[in-house]
This record gives sequence, structure tokens and C-alpha cells, in this order.
Amino acid sequence: MIKPALLTLSVSCLAACAQMSATTDLSGDALSSAGALPVPNDPWYAAGQTALEQRKAVTAIEGRAQNVILFIGDGMDLTTVTAARIFDGQSRGEDGEANILSFERFPYVALSKTYTTDRQVADSGGSMSAIVTGVKTKSGVLSVTDAATRGDCKSALANPSATLGELAKQAGLSVGVVSTAEITHATPGAVYAHSADRGWDVDSAMPAEAKAEGCKDIARQLIDFPYGNGIDLALGGGRAHFLPETATDPEDDSANGLRADGADLTAEWSALSPRHVYVWNADQLEAAPKDAKVLGLFERGHMKFEADRADDAGGEPSLADMTQQAVERLTATGAGYFLMVESARIDHAHHGGNAYRALKDTQEFAEAVAAARAMTSDQETLIIVTADHGHTMIFQGYAAKGSDILGLAGTAQGDGKAFTTLAYAAGPGSVFFEDLSEGRPDPTQEEATGKDYRQQALTPMRSGPHGGQDVAIYASGPQAHLIGGVVEQNYIFHVIEYALDLHQRAQSGRR
Repeated sequence: MIKPALLTLSVSCLAACAQMSATTDLSGDALSSAGALPVPNDPWYAAGQTALEQRKAVTAIEGRAQNVILFIGDGMDLTTVTAARIFDGQSRGEDGEANILSFERFPYVALSKTYTTDRQVADSGGSMSAIVTGVKTKSGVLSVTDAATRGDCKSALANPSATLGELAKQAGLSVGVVSTAEITHATPGAVYAHSADRGWDVDSAMPAEAKAEGCKDIARQLIDFPYGNGIDLALGGGRAHFLPETATDPEDDSANGLRADGADLTAEWSALSPRHVYVWNADQLEAAPKDAKVLGLFERGHMKFEADRADDAGGEPSLADMTQQAVERLTATGAGYFLMVESARIDHAHHGGNAYRALKDTQEFAEAVAAARAMTSDQETLIIVTADHGHTMIFQGYAAKGSDILGLAGTAQGDGKAFTTLAYAAGPGSVFFEDLSEGRPDPTQEEATGKDYRQQALTPMRSGPHGGQDVAIYASGPQAHLIGGVVEQNYIFHVIEYALDLHQRAQSGRR
């Protein structure tokens, strides 16, 4: 009987010998006499040796960080990253499978467990709260502990959990928030607000009882942020949450604000100081003084998908544009900074069962990360890239290498019809929403690769659900080596807090 260790060795030898026989003219007798030998002339072997040398050269940066940039790809699980990597390469006519996204070059990687205290599959409220407060909590709330109850104002007021935004301001740092969602949405909102319900982003969405008990809507909390000299920069969508119901939207004269209290929070921001500036399009953002504290609200609701951004009436900036503006402006303060950047619409495209827009926004997200890394020193700035949760996109079939990642994978054995490489376990593209009198729809390559195509899904849902799988964490810069292994999601906070030495800085500032 062959021992397990010998069996493993035998299999390894067989694999190596098979590879040698495919790349050399050695006969079986020559192989037998020579033994198993490496094949250094093979390009894959040479690439592996290069990668090994590069990894051996990686050294930890032990100093504390002056700045931290936290990138959140909302809904960007590993399947999304893999598909986007291929999509990105193919969009330039390159080898997609061999491509690598900017943040995949970071030297340290870990896996994050994303469950909340009450759900196996997280929402963005509970998961982002864990990332920015260091404690896990329930789904649907923002930056309160697990002792709080969703929808209960009093319990939220009694159980806040300090955020990285608050701690950074107390430590004398600048703070910025960037998102392609409404700036009051769950992920950006968790940085600066505490709420019993992530849906309380404007006063008109709050119960009268909660307002009477002293809870503030999330937009109001951004303007009234009480630490230091307030939030230094906020760029995203959600203009309607800051404008009164009587105010006409600057891009659409048929639409109005959503505030029932009559307050114009954009005017209140501008009145905070001569340096506070409100802008609503890319040109105004570019023209704003470099020392300004900028509130940029570029859409009434969420910002456009990257695939549709060129059609925006007002001219909104890309995620990379906003990131560059944020890094430049926060760096100019000279105080050090904490910046959160979210690509929110990856998640929204997945909810809609639309892989094209999800991958296009992930591609833009990678560009934003690359821009931030190019503008900063890895000796001074820790950059962490992760996701708050996953989705249910599937990468399937046996398509030939180089096949369009959005295209057809082959023919299904069951019904003889085509199926795509990317699909969803659940979502609005479910075949059960169709008239199935003629069976499952048979997609063509042209249909499948169109930007509006909804990939087929099994379970019919009007909005595709999140996934509960682990997501990756990528890190580069001071203390990035602390990212490794499989960790609880709230661990990310503790790495950032340590890298910035926030506790000590805050204590020094209070003396």
C-alpha cells in the first residue's frame, strides 16, 4: 500500500513528467534515467520563479501611517473581481485571464467574514458599521452597537459606536467621504452618522416618534458633524436629501428636494465658513478653491453607472476623478487624513442582474485605486481595498480561454440551448419571469454581450440578493502586513486605528 505522502509525491512526479514530455523530446527511458526535472525554458515556469523572487523581496512597512484610504467595492466579491479582471483586459484587446487589477498587485491579502450579528448574509449598513467602528452589529443600522434595536431611536441614541471618521477628527486629521451612491447611503453614512435605521437618510423618511425622541436624519448629521471642524469633504449623490421640498433640482426642473423641514442643507454647509463650498457638477468641483471644504452632490439620487456617465445632463465626475480630487484636497490640509471611497453601483448592477455594468464599475473602481496609489507614498499612506458583502453572480461553464467574459459558455445538456459564462443564482433575469411555454430563452452572443442584458438566474427576485461568502481584503502601505489570514470584518477597523495611532493622537489632543 502506498503511503499518502508517497502518493502525493507520485502524483506530483507524474504531473511534472507529463509537462516535460509535452515540452521536450526526451524518451521515456531518458526520463526514467534523468528523474523529474524542472523546465526552466517554459514561460509559465519562468513566470513562477519571477513571482517567487518578487514575493521574497516584500518587506513590511513598520511605521505608522500618516493617511489611510479605505476603498469599498460594494458587493465586490471574488467572482466579481475575477470577472472584472478578465473584462478589463479584454476591453483593451489584451489577454483578460492574464490581466491583473490595480489592487490585486497589493502585497497583502486576507479574507473577511461578512455576517452581521443577526444575519448570515449582511447588508451594507451592518457590514460597513463593523468596518468603521470595530464592532459587529445588526443588519440595517448605522454605527450603533448590537445592543441597539433597528427602528428604535432611543436604543440607538443610548448605544452609539465611535466611527473612524469621528476618531480621526478627534485626533486632528482631515476626513473625506466619496461614493457613487447617495452620500447618505449605508456605506458612506456609517462613516459619520449613527442611526437606528439606514433608511432614515432624510427627515421625511423618519417616523414622527423618532424625530420627537431626538434622532436626526443622516443628511442632517453630515452637516452637523460635531467633531473637530466637521467633515472636510463629501462627494457623491443624494442632492434631494439636502434640499427642501420647495426647491427645484438644478438638473431637472420637474423634480424637487425631499426635506419636509424646509431646510436647505447645501446652504447651511456653505454658511459654515468662507471655505465651505457646495458644488453639483464636475466643472464646479474642478473650479472650487483647493483649500475649500467641499460638499459635492452630483445627482438627485445615486450617481450614474460608469457605463452611462457620459449621458449625464449636468456632467458628473467619475469615481477616479472624485478620488483624485479628494486625495489632492485632503493632502493639502497637511494634517494627515482618513478617506473612504465607495464604488456603490457595483452592488446596484448586481441587484439588477446586469453583469456588464457591475464589471464596468469594478473596472472604474480599480482605476480609482490606481490613481490613489500613484498620488501617495506607500511609506506614508495605508490603502485598504475590500467589499462590504458579496452577491450571487456565478462564473460557470468551460468556455475557451479568450472567450468574451460576458458571452456564451456553451450549450446546456438539458435543453440544448445556449448559456452564458456569467449568471446569477437569483435575480430579475430569472427564466421563471418569462413565458416558459417554449422553454428557457436561448440567448445569442450579441444579446449576452450587450450592456443592458440581464443574465439568466434561477430564483426569481425583482432585486437580486446579497451573497454571504467571504470577501477579500487587499492592503498596501504602513502596517499593511497586519492584513492576512481569515478575519472577522470588524478587524479592519483595528488595523486602521492602529496604523493611524488614533487613540494616542486623540488622547494627546485632549491634553
